[in-house]
Amino acid sequence: MERSLLQRVGTLLYLVHPNTTTFSSVDQVPNYIHEAIPLMLFITFLEFTVLYMLGKPTRLGQLNSSLGCALFSEVPTLVVTGASLIGYDWIFKFRLWDLPWDSPYTWLGAFTGIDFCYYWIHRANHELNILWAIHQVHHSSEDYNFGTAMRNSVFQRATNLAFYYPLALLGLPLPTIAVHIAFNYLFQFWLHTELVGNLGPIEWFFITPSHHRVHHGANKWCLDKNYGSVLVIWDRFFGTFEAERNNEEIVYGLTNQPQTYNVIWHQFFYFVEVYRKARSMSTWGDSLKALFYGPGWTPGMPRLGDPSTFTDVKAPRVKYDPRMSLWMFLYIVSHLALALLAQHWTVSHYMMVPSSTVFSVIIFVCVTVSVMSALFDRWPWAPVVETARCAACILCFTTRIIFIPAMDTAILVVFSASLLYWTMMLSFSIMTKKIK
Repeated sequence: MERSLLQRVGTLLYLVHPNTTTFSSVDQVPNYIHEAIPLMLFITFLEFTVLYMLGKPTRLGQLNSSLGCALFSEVPTLVVTGASLIGYDWIFKFRLWDLPWDSPYTWLGAFTGIDFCYYWIHRANHELNILWAIHQVHHSSEDYNFGTAMRNSVFQRATNLAFYYPLALLGLPLPTIAVHIAFNYLFQFWLHTELVGNLGPIEWFFITPSHHRVHHGANKWCLDKNYGSVLVIWDRFFGTFEAERNNEEIVYGLTNQPQTYNVIWHQFFYFVEVYRKARSMSTWGDSLKALFYGPGWTPGMPRLGDPSTFTDVKAPRVKYDPRMSLWMFLYIVSHLALALLAQHWTVSHYMMVPSSTVFSVIIFVCVTVSVMSALFDRWPWAPVVETARCAACILCFTTRIIFIPAMDTAILVVFSASLLYWTMMLSFSIMTKKIK
C-alpha cells in the first residue's frame, strides 16, 4: 500500500496507528526504513540550509562522511532483504503465551518490549569493547545533525538482532516485532539535531534531542548516559540518565577523534585497537576482558574502568576540517547520490534483478564510498583510483543494463565527463612534474 507523505513523516515520529501497522505475515510488513530514506535525506539537507542561514554552517566534509557511512551501512540490505529475524521463528515455537497478532495489546507489548530491549542493546554497545568497535562509528561525527543519525556501522543491525530473541519466548509474533524494530530505529532520526531545544514535560517520559545530545557528548559527564530510544524511563530507572547542562558546551565525537573523513577507516579502525589491546595482555583472562569489558578497562580496574582516568574533553576542541572547493564537494555528493540511487533501486527491485547485478551494485557502492572519502581527505592516490573507477563504471554500464535505458544513458554521460576530467588532471600533473 502506498503511503502518503504525511504518513511517512509519521513513521519517523512513531505517530502511527496500530490498525494500519499490524500484519499477519512478515512478508506483508513494508520496508519502512527503505521508504523513509528519501525523506530523511531531504530533511538532512533542509537542516543544512537552515543552519547555513543561521550562520552555523555544517562542515561539508563531515556531512559527506555521514552520508557515506549511511550508504555503506545499508549494503547488507542488498544481501538480505526483508524484516525477518533469522532464527526468531524457531525460538517462537517455544513461546510461553499465544498472543493474537491483531490485538492492540500485542502491538503495545511489542512497542514496550522492543524499546526495553533496545536500551540494553545500546548499553551493551557502550559497555562491551568488542561491540563498541562497531557502535563507535555512530559517535564519530564532530557535528551533531540529522546526518549523524544515519552514520552507522555496516555490522550494527546484525549485532543488534540477538537482543530481540527473548521476545519470541514471550509470544510476540515476528511481524509485530519487525514493525516496531523499524519504527524504533526511525524515531531516533529526529533526536539528532541542535535546532530543537528543551521540550518541557515531554522530557519526563520520552527521549528528546536534548537527552540524546548528552549521549553523543565526549565530555566526561556525558559518557555512557541516556541509552534510551523512545522512552526515557529505562535510563531513569537503571541510573543512566543525565540531563543537558546549560552552562557547559557539549563536545561531539569520540574522546580520541580520528583525524579523517574516511568512511571505511571509521568502520574498521577500532577493531585494530581492540586486537592490539587484547594482544598486549599478559594472561588469557585479561585478553578476554579486553574484548568483553568496557573500552576504558585496564587490568586492576573495575569492569567499566575508572572514570577518574577518562579523558575529560572540554570545548572548544579543534575539529578536523580539510578545505575543499565547492565544486569538488558537489562532485563527491553527486557520485554518492548515484551510488545511493543504484542501491535504492536494487533494493526496490530485488526480486527482479539477477544476483550478478546485486553483486555489481555492492562493489560499486563500496568502492564509491571509499574513493569519495579519499578525495575529501586529499589522499595522494585518490585521483588515480577515481580515474580507474570511472573507467570501470563506463565499461559496466555499456555491457550491462542495471536501470532503465534512459537512466543508464544519463549515468554513462556523467561518468564519461568525470573520466575526461580526471584524465586531463592526471596528464597535467605529469607534465608539470616533467617540466620541474
